Amino acid sequence: MNYLSVENLTKHYGEKLLFENISFGINKGQKVALIAKNGTGKSTLLNIITQHDIADNGIVTLRGDIRMAYLTQDFEKETNITILDTIFNADNDIVNSIRQYETALKNITIDENEANRKALETALENMETFKAWDFETRAKEMLHRFAINDFFVNMTELSGGQRKKVALVKVLLSEADFLILDEPTNHLDIEMIEWLENYLSMANTTLLMVSHDRFFLDKVCNEILELSPHEIVHYRGKYDYYLEKKHERILAQNAEQEKAKNIYRKELEWIRSTPQARSTKAKARIDNFMKIKEKAFAEVQPMAQQFAVKTERIGHKILEIEHLSFSYDNQLIINDFSYIFKRGERCGIVGKNGSGKTTLLKLITNNLKPDKGKINIGQTIQLGYFSQDGLSATNEGRRIIDIVKEHAEMIRMSDGNLISASAFLNHFGFHFDLQYTFFENLSGGQKRKLHLLMVLLKNPNFLILDEPTNDFDIETLTLLEDFLMNFQGCLLLVSHDRYFINKLVDHIFVLDGRGQIKDYYGNYSDYKQIENQINKNIEKQKKEVKTTYQKIKNINPNKRTYKEEKEFQELSAEIASLEEEKNIVINQLNAGNLKDEELIKYSERYSTIDTLLEEKTMRWFELSEKDG
Repeated sequence: MNYLSVENLTKHYGEKLLFENISFGINKGQKVALIAKNGTGKSTLLNIITQHDIADNGIVTLRGDIRMAYLTQDFEKETNITILDTIFNADNDIVNSIRQYETALKNITIDENEANRKALETALENMETFKAWDFETRAKEMLHRFAINDFFVNMTELSGGQRKKVALVKVLLSEADFLILDEPTNHLDIEMIEWLENYLSMANTTLLMVSHDRFFLDKVCNEILELSPHEIVHYRGKYDYYLEKKHERILAQNAEQEKAKNIYRKELEWIRSTPQARSTKAKARIDNFMKIKEKAFAEVQPMAQQFAVKTERIGHKILEIEHLSFSYDNQLIINDFSYIFKRGERCGIVGKNGSGKTTLLKLITNNLKPDKGKINIGQTIQLGYFSQDGLSATNEGRRIIDIVKEHAEMIRMSDGNLISASAFLNHFGFHFDLQYTFFENLSGGQKRKLHLLMVLLKNPNFLILDEPTNDFDIETLTLLEDFLMNFQGCLLLVSHDRYFINKLVDHIFVLDGRGQIKDYYGNYSDYKQIENQINKNIEKQKKEVKTTYQKIKNINPNKRTYKEEKEFQELSAEIASLEEEKNIVINQLNAGNLKDEELIKYSERYSTIDTLLEEKTMRWFELSEKDG
């Protein structure tokens, strides 16, 4: 069953072509990732599909009988409304059935006529159909998953990241047939991302998603669409499969272009030596020459090349942390942490939001003073610190190339050669025409990338990076990874991008948010494997202790105790009684002769009975699994 069809879609942004004559479709059950460079129109394409923008040409057909929900980057900023009210301010079957029910109750109290009675009956049926009775409970549970625990805070008091989380919860609770998500993992820590990853993997929904989190893409999506200005390429497989097939595709394109260039050179000799063609055969050859020329000089993605700057020599002493402690607002962030860094060490830092990752980096870089302990930095160490604060606003009114040249006209590479500041910028996606753009005209992602490059081109031998992957497209992430893989100094990295950490680090610091820092040798996946095994062992030990205790007490774990047997018998009678009362209440509601206050009373009792039945039935099933 086809949910979405896009045919020959074209869109310009001013004079810039975003995409031209692209076509694709998405069927029921597909989970598709959309990837492309920043600025090539991923978000614009999603906005066109969801009718938040208009294409220049082309047709978008969305199946009319499905429920769609869209998480946008530019979500609406609610004013004078609480978080919980924002969740209820939605247009989906669940929320609409709740509104219908509340309206029906209100109307029946005003006028107890036949139409209002039927409206209430329909509302009750819809509440059952869409399982809307516990919607508020599910909303609070999901908000809690994303560390939002005060549900009655006004939306205007939230940070941008918190508002994005509320918008994400609102979309997930819609239980739509077709989810369209634009960077859903932004502002989430690793634990939150892993929960969302499992949720979307298990969800029986169709998905179109933009994300730069490759680990997340690989877990959730089984198909990939790669967008470029002149085509959209479909890969039927996960992210690793996409990388393999894209590499093969680039090799084939480069070989084909090289072949076209050889033919072009031969044909060019013929063109130059031949008078203006008059025969049909000669004209056809000239026309074919123009096609070959276009193919020979078409833009083809180059193969990755080694690119590394020269680092200063590192002496014997690098960086030593001795009994470091730090508290903030009476909360212990770091407690008695010591560590001695070794030459060439590559460490990652992970932990929940607010656990102290950035604080640790600021202490190391002397941007914060510790309560106790000290940090000793070797004389040969040159720190390069990429912070989340970004570049100073004093750069406004200046062009990119001028900002870079102020720090370095030429950059020495690891092979000893020098390259210009302009060539360095071009390698990381600041093409030559973009280098003369004023700082204030850059996007948020471009400003972050420029800040990172300013750190890298100073030739540090100890890099400290705080969330360097935020707002970067996958191509930029790949370039950065390759650069850091060839970096010869020490690396200390905070990132929620598990793919990025796995590729670059061999050592993990885990902050628990209570002051303790655990030390694991290996990358993030190694750490998770150890943690999972530890948790399994703990659960196994708990079961063994329970079994041993039961043996000591000579209790059969599969046999109900006297107290449980009594409870089981009572539950059977209570469930039967509640079922009987439920039928009576339904008959009363359907009779059509109730007064206003009676109708409200019976509706409320119906809700109570339904909740009690669910709780008691679950407990009955739990006890029934044991022998009587």
